Amino acid sequence: MKILVINCGSSSLKYQLIDMTDQTVLAKGLGERIGIEGAIVTHETPGKEKHVVQKPMETHKEALEVVLESIVDPIVGAIVSLKEIDAVGHRVVHGGEEFASSVMITDSVIAAMEACSELAPLHNPANLIGIHACMELMPDVPMVGVFDTAYHQTMDKATYLYALPYELYEKHKIRRYGFHGTSHKYVAERAADMMGKPLSELKLITCHLGNGASVAAIQGGKVVDTSMGFTPLEGLVMGTRCGDMDPAIVTFLMEKENLSIAEVNALMNKQSGVLGISGVSSDFRDIEAAAAEGNERAELALAKFYLRVKKYIGAYMAIMGGVDGIVFTAGLGENSKIARAEICKGLTGLGIEIDNVKNDMRGKEAFIQTDDANVALMCIPTNEELMIAKDTLNLLKG
Repeated sequence: MKILVINCGSSSLKYQLIDMTDQTVLAKGLGERIGIEGAIVTHETPGKEKHVVQKPMETHKEALEVVLESIVDPIVGAIVSLKEIDAVGHRVVHGGEEFASSVMITDSVIAAMEACSELAPLHNPANLIGIHACMELMPDVPMVGVFDTAYHQTMDKATYLYALPYELYEKHKIRRYGFHGTSHKYVAERAADMMGKPLSELKLITCHLGNGASVAAIQGGKVVDTSMGFTPLEGLVMGTRCGDMDPAIVTFLMEKENLSIAEVNALMNKQSGVLGISGVSSDFRDIEAAAAEGNERAELALAKFYLRVKKYIGAYMAIMGGVDGIVFTAGLGENSKIARAEICKGLTGLGIEIDNVKNDMRGKEAFIQTDDANVALMCIPTNEELMIAKDTLNLLKG
């Protein structure tokens, strides 16, 4: 069975075509600058020359047409006909309380997604554009929605509620939702496979560390807590997001700096995090390089980030009564031996001890704890596209 995975951003379109008989990636690519000048689709089929199409693409439908043409192109394509595509799996950022699992996309599901758009105004509308485009171009192909928030819907009410008047939760659904769920789910399942134990018997902490970052506590295969909240702003210090802070700072800044709601929101989401502290970049690679050259603010930004991750690990160990394994994933988690080592530093008393030799690697699955450590430490590259394809396949099987 061949499944096309689609991930639409506001001006982008990422895709993979996966043969689920052996989980082979038949083709993948990225559409960028959709709707603006310089639109481009870069398509790759393993064993064939990279194919680049640069032309005006005003809508995601036009970009998707380029993608589908590339997939079946006689020279650079991966399949002969679009009829070989059995289903399309769509990444959807926010499912609210409506969706605790992936679903077949119907008119009622689309209506529920639209209702969630006010909770994710930068993401859900773009996801819906991709869905509508695919339905128009492939009307007879089953469509599945896979939600970033769904995996976290196992949290209990005491965990996901905020200490605001309860009526505000009832009226506006203000609560912790959590994000990166598809990634957390994938690496948790892979961790159980690597450890040779059922996921239902494990206590895991999964650290999705990139420009956007979150931590999840997973007990018995179910999320019991996660760091992101009502929006992806809560939790860890991130590339440009401030993460946890005293909420009174918002009104203080609005008064002292004469900021509007939109301006203070932009400050917290786009000008803060390690970018705001370091003044160097939102890219951890740039900050690590600056810190290595003695830039004190870069050093401070990294120290703040490591401390916040460490804080969540300790809190989640307390919530679950211990931990069997900790997973590092996403851009920084998979590739930065410095980040992994600094986060684990000083945790020997909790049974967490990293092996510097094993940790001297990047971008591959590996155990990186010392031989006598009580807690397994794992580096696991995430694969959200494969997880989306798996969920799509499972739904098609009934």
